[in-house]
Amino acid sequence: MPSFCLEVSGPFACFTRPEMKVERVSYDVMTPSSARSIFEAILWKPAIRWRVHRIEVLKPIRWINLRRNEVSAVVSTRNVQQAMAAGSGQLALYIEDERQQRAGYFLRDVAYRIHADLSLAPGGNEPLMKYTEMFARRATKGQCVNQPYLGCREFAAAFSLVTPDTPSATPIGETRELGWMLHDLDFTHPSDPQPRFFNAKMVAGMIEVPPFEEARG
Repeated sequence: MPSFCLEVSGPFACFTRPEMKVERVSYDVMTPSSARSIFEAILWKPAIRWRVHRIEVLKPIRWINLRRNEVSAVVSTRNVQQAMAAGSGQLALYIEDERQQRAGYFLRDVAYRIHADLSLAPGGNEPLMKYTEMFARRATKGQCVNQPYLGCREFAAAFSLVTPDTPSATPIGETRELGWMLHDLDFTHPSDPQPRFFNAKMVAGMIEVPPFEEARG
């Protein structure tokens, strides 16, 4: 099973704790689901799956309080369906009418090395080497399907593929219990995905991510 490593960084990040219902508060470090989304931003196909197995924290954990303007509503699915059926409709969303301010407790000046295995989806029969070469080529050139981000879409992530020739990076020398952290969503029932959690621990700046099957609901 091929394994890849990416180095990602950015000035801000927010890996939102799901228990915070009003204000956005980040986990101390990147979550496995956020790491997976970065790999998928570079290459995603229905025939493949990414499994994150390690996250290395390369910069000290630092925080910042920010207050941002957010939009409190979205265009309803019903209005979209009616507009598609009629051939026209009112789908505008007026920011001034829907704007609200929310405080957030975010990470700043972050950098990680994320490790993931690439495999075929159940029932897949295409050669895995095809996707291995495709991902390596795209990551080397900095190509992506959509802009990778660090938890929130406005916090864009810079990324680069780590190869044997890449200069080594030393994780922060910190060990701490991180508590229960979101692993990923269980899409067994696509209409009602359920979060799964694992008891995370950072040892010398590294978090070992257990298989998704071991995570708890």
